[in-house]
Amino acid sequence: MSTKAGKIGAASRAAAAAAVDAVIHNGRSLEQVIPECLTEALSPRDVTLVKALVYGALRGHCLHQYLISKLLSKPLKKKDIVLESLLSVSLFQLLESDQPDFAVVSASVDATAVLGRPHARGLVNAVLRNFLRQREVLLKEAMQEPVARYRLPVWLLDRLRSSWPDTWEAIAAASNLQAPMWIRVNQQRTSVSDYQQQLKTDINLSAESSAVCPGSLKLESAVRVDVLPGFESGHSSVQDIAAQLAATILAPKPGEKILDACAAPGGKTGHLAELSAYGANITALDHSAERMQRVTENLERISANATLVVGDAAAPESWWDGELFDRVLLDAPCSATGVIRRHPDIPLLRRDSDISALTDLQERMLAALWAVLKPGGQLLYTTCSVLPVENQSVVAAFLQGHPEARVLPIDRLEHVAAKHIGPGHQLLPGNPLDSDGFYYALIEKAAE
Repeated sequence: MSTKAGKIGAASRAAAAAAVDAVIHNGRSLEQVIPECLTEALSPRDVTLVKALVYGALRGHCLHQYLISKLLSKPLKKKDIVLESLLSVSLFQLLESDQPDFAVVSASVDATAVLGRPHARGLVNAVLRNFLRQREVLLKEAMQEPVARYRLPVWLLDRLRSSWPDTWEAIAAASNLQAPMWIRVNQQRTSVSDYQQQLKTDINLSAESSAVCPGSLKLESAVRVDVLPGFESGHSSVQDIAAQLAATILAPKPGEKILDACAAPGGKTGHLAELSAYGANITALDHSAERMQRVTENLERISANATLVVGDAAAPESWWDGELFDRVLLDAPCSATGVIRRHPDIPLLRRDSDISALTDLQERMLAALWAVLKPGGQLLYTTCSVLPVENQSVVAAFLQGHPEARVLPIDRLEHVAAKHIGPGHQLLPGNPLDSDGFYYALIEKAAE
C-alpha cells in the first residue's frame, strides 16, 4: 500500500468510526452524522467506502460488541471510547469485505492518529490480530448468544419473538440484509417500460417491475440518484415499494381533497399528486418546518403542487379550516422496526420504553384525523413498524370506539402480506416483494 493510499484509507476509517461513535454514544441518527463525516478531502470513491463502513459497522454492532468484549483485556477509557467504533468498522471489513486482512489492520492502526489517539496504535493492532488468530472460535461462541447471532438488541428480539413466534428469526435475518434500491416512475412523464429501456440504454442497468405496485422498479444494483435518467426533471423518485403502495392503495382522484399527514420528506405527497394526474387538491401536513423544506424540494422536482401546513396531526384545531377531506393518509410516527435494513441505527437508538409513548401518539393522531374525514371517505393508516402493538392493536382499539368505521380489504396485498390475527395487512421485511416492513389499514367512514 502506498503512503498516499494508506493515508486515505486511514482517513476513511477514521471518518466512519467517528460517525458510528456519534450514533452509538451520542444518540444521533445516521441522517445527521453521515453528511458531517464526509469531508471534502474524501474522493467520491472514498465517500462510497465510508458509507459502506458506517452501515456495515452499525448492522453488525451487536456482534462486534460481543467480539470486542472478548478481545479487550479491560474496558476502554471513556476518552478513548471512539476506538470501540473503529474496531467495529475494522471487524466489519475483516468479516464481510474482500479487502486483504493486512490492509484492513494497517489502515485501522493508522486511523488511530487521524482520530487523535496515536497512543492506541498497539492496542488496535493487537486486538485485530488476536481476532484473526481466534476468528473461528470466537464466531462459534458468538453464535450461541442471541444478541450477537441475530445482531439485534434484547428488547427488539423479545418483541419479535412474542409478536411473530413462527417467523421472528426470518424477520431478524431480513432486517440485517442490505435493502434493494426501488424507484417510482412518474407515469405522468413516461411509461414504466420506456423508463426500463432508458435505464438499460443510458446506464446499462436492468430493473424489475412489480404487478402489485404499478410504477415501481427494483434496480439490479444501487446507483447515485444523479445518474438516474431524468431524475432532476422528475421522471423518477427513490422510494421503497412498500412506501409506494400507500398512495397506490389510497387511490387519489382528480378533484378530491386529500390530506397527507406526517408528510415529510414528501415522497408520498408527490406520489399522490402523480396518481391523481396532478389534479387532486392535496394538503401536506408535518410538525417540523425544517422537514417541510424537504417536501417543498421534492414537490418542485416533480413539478407538483400542494398546500404545505406546519402543524400537529393530533391537534387539527390548530391548523384545519373546517373543510372535510375525501381521503386522508396517516403515515404515523412509529418504532420504524420495518426499515432497519435501510436504517441500521434504528435498533441502537430506540428503546423498549419508546413503544408505549408511540402507541399513545398513534391513537391520538388516528382519532383526531378521523374527525376531518368526510362521511363516505377513506383514511389509510400506515406505519413502517412490524410490531402489532403499533398496528393491529391501534386499529382494533379505534374500531371499538368508532362503529361508523370499517376496515376494507386490500386485494393487492392478499398474497404478499403476513397472515396475522387483527385488522389490516402487514408486510414483513423479506416478503415476496422484497420490500421494507410496512403495515396498512384502509378505513372507510360510513356515509350519513
